Formats: sequence, structure tokens, C-alpha cells
Amino acid sequence: MRKDVAPPNPPPGRNDPCHCGSGKKYKQCHLDKDEASARAARATGAEKDAPAEPAADKPAPPPPRHNTRQPWKGTQNTRGFQTKANLPRRSGGG
Repeated sequence: MRKDVAPPNPPPGRNDPCHCGSGKKYKQCHLDKDEASARAARATGAEKDAPAEPAADKPAPPPPRHNTRQPWKGTQNTRGFQTKANLPRRSGGG
């Protein structure tokens, strides 16, 4: 048989009044504390589920990027969009 059990209360929204009765918003009062306790619970659960030895299998490095030189286009400009030599601007009227 199934017993009627009340579902657990979901945490209040960030802008709802805090559950402690302080009158502050939840995000200003207990949000950090509740998130820290949940984070600690997840960490202890992850330690129990983790294998005894550290994982020696590291993800494979990404493949090297291919060479994009296109010899049919002639010499490549390695300075971006700058095609002229880096000369100072002329100033003065004339």
C-alpha cells in the first residue's frame, strides 16, 4: 500500500521572503548558506561515487589545426587588414 506523504517543500524563490522569518528576501538572507550546504552534500556524494584511483585517462588533445596557406593567392599579408607600411600621419596645412 502507498502512504500519503507530503512532497518536500521546494526552496523559496530568490525574491520570496526568507523561510527563517527575518522579513528579508531569501537571496539576501539564506540563499548563500543553503547553496553552500547543497554544494557540500554534492561534494561528499561525489567522493563516495568516485573511483579509488585517480583517472589516468586524460581527454585526448585536439587535433592540430590544418595549414590554411593558399599558394594560388600569391603572397599572404600577415599584418591583418593593414596593407601600407606603418607611417606616421601628416599634420599641418599645406
